[in-house]
Amino acid sequence: MEFITKNILILVKTYPSLSKKYKELVCTAGMDEDGNWYRLYPIPFRMLTEDKRYEKYRWINVKLLKNSEDCRVESYKVIDYKNIKLLEKIDSNDWGRKSKVVLKQQESLDLDELITRSKEQNISLAVFKPTKILDFIWEKDDREYSKDKLDAIKAEKNQLNLFTDDVENMEDFTVIPKLPYKFSYVFEDIKGKKSTLMIEDWEVGAAYWNFLKHYKNEETTLNKIREKFFDDFVKKKNLYFFLGTTKQYHGWAKNPFIIIGVFPLPLAVQNSLF
Repeated sequence: MEFITKNILILVKTYPSLSKKYKELVCTAGMDEDGNWYRLYPIPFRMLTEDKRYEKYRWINVKLLKNSEDCRVESYKVIDYKNIKLLEKIDSNDWGRKSKVVLKQQESLDLDELITRSKEQNISLAVFKPTKILDFIWEKDDREYSKDKLDAIKAEKNQLNLFTDDVENMEDFTVIPKLPYKFSYVFEDIKGKKSTLMIEDWEVGAAYWNFLKHYKNEETTLNKIREKFFDDFVKKKNLYFFLGTTKQYHGWAKNPFIIIGVFPLPLAVQNSLF
């Protein structure tokens, strides 16, 4: 198979998860200039050198190879992490430029229709516009990673052979703290179908640890996260979801999608686009 070279606008970075095979993974996804999705996976993001660590809404130039081990049409492997080129970053407040890429193609409105397309066409990434967002909720989760995964990373680190062809700073690598809560949105689609989908955006995890560091209290921290992701994003903005399927559940689960990112478009910008 031949590789392709693409400029990708990074739209999604999920909170790191541990994997027995790849040790730590960050699911990264973005769009090209025409609004086509690409999943860049697996990438040991936090083990990349600083000059290769891309932010959301940063254009990057990468060489890609279709992932033959993944049937999802948007899944590609990055050829040589060391050759990722960081290009222009769109300013955080420039929602007009962001929208020109994100909303280049028609967003999904019907969740059942999207699930059908996923099963029949192996579509696995989408911009989804909920018709009504009802709630932002959380539930307790395990506070520690499983011992077998931690032991595997420790063994690799001691041998200094984890991603040795691609990563230069393994000896400085430390496992990111595990989030003790799972966060979800409750919403309805255009047909009134009610769903609850977990959100795995890195920003939720970062917000949790930042608020906890500041307020020193979990209850206050959780309420502050709700203020941001519901009171602000839902009540004061026009919120879109970036939905993605997990490889484990793709193609057979009743609903294989989770929320892997959010796009809180200011109302003034939304009104100027249409």
